[in-house]
Amino acid sequence: QVQLVESGGGLVQAGGSLRLSCAASGRTFSSAAMGWFRQAPGKEREFVAAISWNGGSSYYADSMEGRFTISRDNAKNTVYLQMNSLKPEDTAVYYCYADPTSGRYWGQGTQVTVSS
Repeated sequence: QVQLVESGGGLVQAGGSLRLSCAASGRTFSSAAMGWFRQAPGKEREFVAAISWNGGSSYYADSMEGRFTISRDNAKNTVYLQMNSLKPEDTAVYYCYADPTSGRYWGQGTQVTVSS
């Protein structure tokens, strides 16, 4: 069974940092792009960041540029999201995904709450 399992979410004060991890099991995604979306209460799921299969390219939503950093370790089948200078509006459930040619896989999400 293929799974993407996020971890690292939690409660943090504004200005703080969190590092999310997304570990894949059941198959390797070393040749697939991976990334993160988030969904705040009452809002649509929105793109956060993505990274190419070898980590050579990364992409960010405008509001995260400069504060968030995506990375991956293909040996561990894991993608990370380092989030700095967090704001209350970053509060959301964060979902990782993987995009192999067979179709997108999603994780179950991890809650991030930023208090003011």
